Amino acid sequence: MATQYLNKGVSRRRFLSGMVAASAATVVGASLLAPRKAMAASETQAKFTGEVLSGSHWGAFRAKVENGIWVDTVPFEKDLHPTPMINGVREVVYNPARVKYPMVRIDWLKHGFKSDTTQRGDNRFVRVPWSQALDFFYHEMERVQNSFGPSALYAGHTGWQSVGKLHSAGTMMSRALGLHGTYLGKMGDYSTGAAQVVLPYVAGAMEVYEQQTSWPLVLEHSDTIVIWGSDPIKNLQVGWLVPDHSPYAYYQQLAEKVKNNEIKVIYVDPVRSETQKAVGGKQIPVNPQTDLPLMLAIAHTLYTQNLYNKDFIADYTTGFNQFVPYLTGEKDGVEKTPEWAEKICGIEADDIRALARQMASGRTQIIGGWCLQRMQHGEQYAWMLVVIAAMLGQIGLPGGGFGFGWHYNDAGSVTSNGPLMSGFSGVTGVAPIHNGSYKGYSTYIPVARFVDCIENPGKTIQWNGHDVKFPEMKMAIFCGNNPFHHHQDRNKMIKAWRKLETVVSVEHQWTATCRFADIVLPATTTHERNDIEQYGNHSNAGIIALPKVVEPLFEAKDDFDIFRELCRRYNREEAFTEGKTQMEWIEQIYNGARLQGRGLGVRMPNFKKFWEGEGFIEFPEGKEWVRHESFRKEPDLEPLGTASGLIEIYCKTIADMGYDDCQGHPMWFEKTERSHGGPRSNKFPLNMQSTHPNHRLHSQLCSSTEHRATYAIADREPVYISTEDAKARSIQSGDVVRVFNDRGQVLAGAVVTDDFKSGVCRIHEGAWYSPLEGGKPGTLCTYGDPNVLTQDIGSSKLAQATIAASAQVEIEKYIGKVPAVTGFNGPKEVTDINPLFPSMDLA
Repeated sequence: MATQYLNKGVSRRRFLSGMVAASAATVVGASLLAPRKAMAASETQAKFTGEVLSGSHWGAFRAKVENGIWVDTVPFEKDLHPTPMINGVREVVYNPARVKYPMVRIDWLKHGFKSDTTQRGDNRFVRVPWSQALDFFYHEMERVQNSFGPSALYAGHTGWQSVGKLHSAGTMMSRALGLHGTYLGKMGDYSTGAAQVVLPYVAGAMEVYEQQTSWPLVLEHSDTIVIWGSDPIKNLQVGWLVPDHSPYAYYQQLAEKVKNNEIKVIYVDPVRSETQKAVGGKQIPVNPQTDLPLMLAIAHTLYTQNLYNKDFIADYTTGFNQFVPYLTGEKDGVEKTPEWAEKICGIEADDIRALARQMASGRTQIIGGWCLQRMQHGEQYAWMLVVIAAMLGQIGLPGGGFGFGWHYNDAGSVTSNGPLMSGFSGVTGVAPIHNGSYKGYSTYIPVARFVDCIENPGKTIQWNGHDVKFPEMKMAIFCGNNPFHHHQDRNKMIKAWRKLETVVSVEHQWTATCRFADIVLPATTTHERNDIEQYGNHSNAGIIALPKVVEPLFEAKDDFDIFRELCRRYNREEAFTEGKTQMEWIEQIYNGARLQGRGLGVRMPNFKKFWEGEGFIEFPEGKEWVRHESFRKEPDLEPLGTASGLIEIYCKTIADMGYDDCQGHPMWFEKTERSHGGPRSNKFPLNMQSTHPNHRLHSQLCSSTEHRATYAIADREPVYISTEDAKARSIQSGDVVRVFNDRGQVLAGAVVTDDFKSGVCRIHEGAWYSPLEGGKPGTLCTYGDPNVLTQDIGSSKLAQATIAASAQVEIEKYIGKVPAVTGFNGPKEVTDINPLFPSMDLA
């Protein structure tokens, strides 16, 4: 849990020996062939020996460098609760999956946009010079803009940014491509797609990414904490910026209060979470995807037993009277009693009533997670959690109300009084060269529907009150993100992917997205370039320099230089750089915060002293804070951002959209597939959870060989299965098993555990797709990508978000010879081009 992990000295890795032993590849260019000697793999030239203070999504650290090689990693001394994952950060630089050189898929090199796209994924690439690769990139953008217009170019797909205010991969791409032309963008994200659409209508803000009430106030005032589908101890190991891990100290204090019976903590979860193990408390093991019936039954109990706060409902909410007829069954003939809910959610009626009474008996803080809104009709969970909090009437009080971001970004820490740095902007103000018509197609698509867009050009879908008409996508560009991790139903995706004429990926690891690309450009890792970042996320504890730890390996370039050189091809280099070098940009970003700090009374040294000195500034601690407090104190002067300014239990705006699967108030909708007697459970009885991993950040670190070995089972991604379900299938821990359904099949390593309710299993998301036969739909994934098994349909017409949590599977022990794991090495590099192009003069 919030244990201070001891630093385990990491022995010297020897990946470099394998990485630099690359053969001299053949190069095709304007002059047909560049000298082989010029393309020989280069080794790090720097001979620096010493320590470098830097940071990552997993926290700050001191990198130990010997003769230019990073040999060990020690957690930053100010991080009192470092994650063991910090030991895997070094392997981001040194691992067999590094993208070393610019590469082009062999059939695309032969035929360009008319290539045989069924060959994508077969991992056959040819190494080319940077100039040639960027020329290909530029000419394809020109072709698509001139031939089809901006709707055919998809370049809005982004993932987790790189740590650093300058080198944000998605921002770099947006800035450069925005100087060339407009393009098809995306709305929403995979993490919180359903909640971030519905909650602004209900509570006036996204809620999912905001700071939460300060933990000291929760520890002082809460009587009960209900953690609903969330696991903060597991997820707070990582952060959007550089986490300081400060909330772990509060969880240690919470554990003491639970032990002394000062606070009751209740976990609504079919799995005994890492947080429950660390903090203690009581579990309500609800059946997967049936949280709505449980919530409705709690609301029914609060209403019928007169336990709800009538004054709060009257003064701070709207629409309760429209909701009650549904709750009582007057509207649909089904009264939402605990007895009704028990048959669906698996929790006894008396236990439901006891839970409702416990929540109403004192100050209750509800901590909601994100995984439950990643199910079919996930909007309803987020909406109903707010309704329960409103009925309790404690929103805006310390230690009461609701929150959806407690597991994210050092949430609940006390925010400092320091400045916030701006970053490199994706917008320049310079008009693009191409500004063509979208020809009636939408300028954006919901991100979780982008494969549907590829598959169904011309189709119109509903989204958030709008019609979205899918264009015909011809080219897709991805920079620093991995849609072959994000997206669901991998085999459907592979089939649709073939319709794209050209795919470009800018990346430093050979992800599946790279393997299914046509042009792959090698980017530097965070630790091979200079940058600067906030230390602490919501805590904003300070500023940390991110100096280069080692020189870039092989032919990797910074995203800044990649897109600067691309912009040069259409005469926009000056607009991209604004005449500044990377270090000048970093200094400007720092000086902006320094100027802001003066107004806050925070003195910061000049940039030179900061950068060449300790490289760290710590800000003074700020004041404790209560979420929604201003609204509670002054609802007229500080209204919420809803149409009424109040919490909308019934939302006329949503009702007027006329959607059958998301109506005017929260409701229970049956799923297309559900465990414990639900649809399709007779054939595939196990609900597969694909929650955030305990050992990675999504797919990041999965390629880190030594780190992966600390948790992999039989070299595979673990699948966690209950003792009862494993016994019924003659499965033991350590077995290689096949997890399958109608959508696909994967191999995984079994972990048999009493932490899981029968009928529930888990494969953490982010496991790399590793096909037995590359590019072939339906082939076995040899490592354990859960998105081979998940559904690719929208949560509802409102959000059209992912429903990765709505997946039923079966598991069996794998019989026969177990295939080797694919997916963690570079491509099959074509080194002899002569047989492919016999007419070329290779002299």
